[in-house]
Amino acid sequence: MATNGTTRTVTIRLQRFNPDVDKKPVMKEYTLEITSDTTILDALEQIKATQDGSLTFRRSCRHAICGSCAMNVNGRNTLVCNQRVNAHLDRKGAVTVRPLPYLPIIKDMVVDRTSFWEQYQRVKPWLVPPDDVPEKEFRMTPEEVAALNDAEKCIMCGACYSACTVTAVNKRYIGPHALLKASLRVLDPRDTITNERLIEISGNDGVFRCHTIFNCIDACPKKLNPTQAIETLRKLAQKREAFVAARKERQKSL
Repeated sequence: MATNGTTRTVTIRLQRFNPDVDKKPVMKEYTLEITSDTTILDALEQIKATQDGSLTFRRSCRHAICGSCAMNVNGRNTLVCNQRVNAHLDRKGAVTVRPLPYLPIIKDMVVDRTSFWEQYQRVKPWLVPPDDVPEKEFRMTPEEVAALNDAEKCIMCGACYSACTVTAVNKRYIGPHALLKASLRVLDPRDTITNERLIEISGNDGVFRCHTIFNCIDACPKKLNPTQAIETLRKLAQKREAFVAARKERQKSL
């Protein structure tokens, strides 16, 4: 590894796989010059532009908002747009990038997230408000609003889903991402299908399938806590009838 002023030479190890021509994934190394500000996404863009135009990956906003560029860096899921290369170099000046695990590879870093989106749709992530909508606004308490903060910050990058050991073997498992979003609606006092939601998430592939290993927390680039949301849903599912009755009473004063 050499340094030259404000730049340094590093090695980027990439897992390459094109199912149309390759029998299995292979690791390829690329050497390039970076600065202290070079992100892993910058490095991928540089490799694609100057060394190998066939390299394929997803990216969009470059500001850790869209979630498109989630990948596995040195064995840990993260967004590559806001991770500097220098922060992930090993002793030999190299960083290893792979696609998100447990998901079918379309090509290189691009994975098939069909099961991810199917489970998201399964929890009906949209709000179902009362028929009697007030003229101005619903009046929620600060505590009720605060309870929704974590789930609202989720950018649906897939890092938690592909880090979950349950989804690795059971694609019917709803998954931490969708359960986090389910908690957003279950805890929202305006929602009117709470009973239906709690029945859906308490089945064999729902909250009680979680092994509470906390991989989803470690993987989340937004520092959210899907495990806590799952535990909350477990408790509410166990007292579903009482919670639904309380919700109906609460909506009378919204």
